[in-house]
Amino acid sequence: MSQLGAIADDFTGATDLATNLAAHGFRTLVVTEHGVRSGALTMSTAEQFDAIVCALKTRTAPTEQAVQDSLDAVNALREAGCSRYYVKYCSTFDSTDRGNIGTVLDAVSSELGADRVVVVPSFPANGRTVEGGMLRVHGDLLENSPMRHHPLTPMTRSHVSELLQPQTSHSVAEIHLDIVRRGPDDIAAALSGQSARYVVVDAVADSDLVTVAQATRDSILVSGGSGLALGLTGPHASDAAQIPHVTGRRLVLAGSASEATRGQVNHAKHQLPWFKINTEKLMDDEQAVLTESLAWLAAQPDDAPALIYAVDSLSDVKGSSPETAESIERLFGSIASQSTHGDLNVAQLIVAGGETSGAVVSALGIDQMSVGPQIAPGICWAHARTSAGAHVNLALKSGNFGDENMFATAWEVLER
Repeated sequence: MSQLGAIADDFTGATDLATNLAAHGFRTLVVTEHGVRSGALTMSTAEQFDAIVCALKTRTAPTEQAVQDSLDAVNALREAGCSRYYVKYCSTFDSTDRGNIGTVLDAVSSELGADRVVVVPSFPANGRTVEGGMLRVHGDLLENSPMRHHPLTPMTRSHVSELLQPQTSHSVAEIHLDIVRRGPDDIAAALSGQSARYVVVDAVADSDLVTVAQATRDSILVSGGSGLALGLTGPHASDAAQIPHVTGRRLVLAGSASEATRGQVNHAKHQLPWFKINTEKLMDDEQAVLTESLAWLAAQPDDAPALIYAVDSLSDVKGSSPETAESIERLFGSIASQSTHGDLNVAQLIVAGGETSGAVVSALGIDQMSVGPQIAPGICWAHARTSAGAHVNLALKSGNFGDENMFATAWEVLER
């Protein structure tokens, strides 16, 4: 089997994809953008794995930067021996008319010589389906879902082709469910008959994803959410990989404003000690809020999880600016860095939110993560070593994923 290389547009997306690959028989390594730049991804490292996922921060980056970072990752994967590729984006197609899904796909497909690429956002296990080219979230059209109110990428349309077309100079076509249900040969024939570079393919069940994966098994490049990986079969047993269980304090850092994370925060507040970031104070004196947060954490029992969060209501994000979001991300990165090194001894971290996860992993100076057991669809525990030499267990959670009790129960998965 040829080695699979993937690029993900944020850090939670990378572990989301890695979770599904590991569950389907792929020995999977996640390499951070810092690891790509530092040369941590080598042929000798790659030989130990069947799939390598590069975790980037390109979802809302300036377009030129997103394209360059993506191409750098593809070239690093190619030098490491990968021969098939997967561009992973959010299953709610988070983007704007300027990009970055289409712009990155244009660059990567041209670099690899891929003249036809499937576009498969569906992840039925997490309520994301595409039928008739329309993306739904738990049965609601994307434009009627909470993603309509996302502060950076508000999704106000549901037709995937209409979302993608403004972002690319290439044409976009569709393959609907009636053809998918006829089987992989019919999908392959429909793909070969298309002149469009990109083809949005319907999927409303895991069995549809299996069919699409079979139809594209010889494609050098595929694209989608992490759900498409559920149709792939790796060369090894599908049981979860074993990772070291690092003992120490347990901490949840929740920076996401998504509906699911707000629900998880409000549920956890009845079970865990919690501390809410005062964003107005943060904008005035970031160091003071950092000091206050660490002092609060130090005062908590060291044998129970603790929660530090920024948002528990949509009112918390009304009128907020990108600068506020960046300050929150920077603060959580500093909290993670200072609490995992020294007397606080935080060793197990759940981080909620793609941008927050990227900030935390970057602040910790992590080059790569080994993938461990699944907590929920799209969420796993991982093991990593920080640049300061500390070993940590990390669970990077997309804002929209996980059940409401996750912040209290995810720790049990590590102990099994």
